Amino acid sequence: MDFITVVRALTMACLTGLLLTVGLRLTVDQVVDAIRSCRLSLILLVNFVGIPFLIAVLIRLFGLEVEIAVGMILLAAAPFAPVVPVFVKLTRGDLALAAGLTSLISILSAFLTPLVILFALRAVPGAGDLSFNVLEILGILTATITVPLLVGMAIHQFAPGLTRSILRPVEVLSEATGALSLIVVTVGEYESILAIGWVPLLAMMIGSEASLALGYWLGGRARSGRRVVAFGTSNRNIALALLLAVQNYAGSNVVSAVVANGFLLILFGLIHVAFWRFVQDRAGSPPSILGCGSI
Repeated sequence: MDFITVVRALTMACLTGLLLTVGLRLTVDQVVDAIRSCRLSLILLVNFVGIPFLIAVLIRLFGLEVEIAVGMILLAAAPFAPVVPVFVKLTRGDLALAAGLTSLISILSAFLTPLVILFALRAVPGAGDLSFNVLEILGILTATITVPLLVGMAIHQFAPGLTRSILRPVEVLSEATGALSLIVVTVGEYESILAIGWVPLLAMMIGSEASLALGYWLGGRARSGRRVVAFGTSNRNIALALLLAVQNYAGSNVVSAVVANGFLLILFGLIHVAFWRFVQDRAGSPPSILGCGSI
């Protein structure tokens, strides 16, 4: 079994498990109630149009290489990582809203993410030479996102006893698989990741913080809701982007760009978790976008 096959299998298993656990925590009523309380249309527009546009602008401003640019586009087109409810829980945010938005956007991602990538790549100079099979990816994402999420919700609804038995083991196994996937890719792409350089990393950092600020603004007046949308908008689905990278661009720097960008997203996510939970909340300070004062 070669390197790419191993990474593809691990990322698909991770994505399937993570979405199954999200579904196991939800009922249809919870999803509907949570979604009614937020500005859903704006959140969808920003995540599937605004953030890819922002990243495309940064790519042009910084003059990034094609393969690095494609890696950033893949992440930009994959919003609301399954880890968002975890971050929200750690910062005492609106967990029901986080789970509701993560489940809905995950379902939509199976259909919208391939289309967003297809159009966004047209804005990247030279990306036209790279192929992207929309129908193939649509089928893979339906199988790894939509189906496990709906199966999890069905189990929660009709077999609550089974839900309690399998939720934690599935969660631990899927998270471990995701961590293993990142480790395998990091080891395999180590030299390529180090060779990315500081300019692309700076562009990635700016994109991450700008996305967080935009999401915070979209989250409404309540601090708990703002944190949900901020985390969801800035923390893109690394497992999904990595699956797309190895499926379409195996052997290129696209994979290493996804991993490098993904590590930055995780790092900044943890920094914001720490600030909001241990600094802002304890100080009782007014809500802020970037965790650096009120606006």
